Amino acid sequence: MDEKKPVSAFIVGLFLFLGLFSLGYLLSHAAIKFKEYERSVTVKGLSEREFSADIVIWPIQFMVADNELSLLYEALEKNTETIKAFLKKTGVAEGEVSVSTPSITDKSAQSYQNSGNVEFRYSAIQTVTVYSANVDQVRSAMNGLLELGKKGIVFTAQDYQNRTEFLFTQLNQIKPEMIEEATTKAREVAEKFAEDSSSKLGKIKRASQGQFSIEPRDTNNPHIKKIRVVSTIEYYLSD
Repeated sequence: MDEKKPVSAFIVGLFLFLGLFSLGYLLSHAAIKFKEYERSVTVKGLSEREFSADIVIWPIQFMVADNELSLLYEALEKNTETIKAFLKKTGVAEGEVSVSTPSITDKSAQSYQNSGNVEFRYSAIQTVTVYSANVDQVRSAMNGLLELGKKGIVFTAQDYQNRTEFLFTQLNQIKPEMIEEATTKAREVAEKFAEDSSSKLGKIKRASQGQFSIEPRDTNNPHIKKIRVVSTIEYYLSD
């Protein structure tokens, strides 16, 4: 019995040694792998394209003034019909045109206004709005406003609320392709960095997609939209 105890102790010790050796090897190997995965590179990929707007909102705002309220309304109606006839002649469909309620001001009712210096008691502002998917056709019609001016229609200056708007509504259709392009460009940059640093490019550690932006290409061509998105991706690097 006593002779078997040293043998058993030796066997137990041997297995314990082998177990600790294996554990140490695995831990050191894991530490090396972990150290490799600590290295990473963050890159950005840009996708940028130009598209024509597919919707136009064109507010045509004019003003009339008179001392007789009935004559003021007659002038509003006459000018509105003149504008609608002009739009129809240029190819704008009747269903694409809407007319707002006029805003009428009685200057004699304003306490801060000196009625003796006012030429016309009443003034009114009316807006005829075109909402159309035929952008090129409407842009062509815009060039004909001079014709309406010659007929005595007084247009107001466009402020922020009444400016012409060009919209691009097909963003969801082009999103997947642009995201793919931005991701591909980001990977190309990462691969170049890995090559220059004698490293190997690994898996994606984290990624984020920026917001899509839609802006006019320039101030003279607001109907042409520049659409861009940036993808930010962090890749693992290894030796």
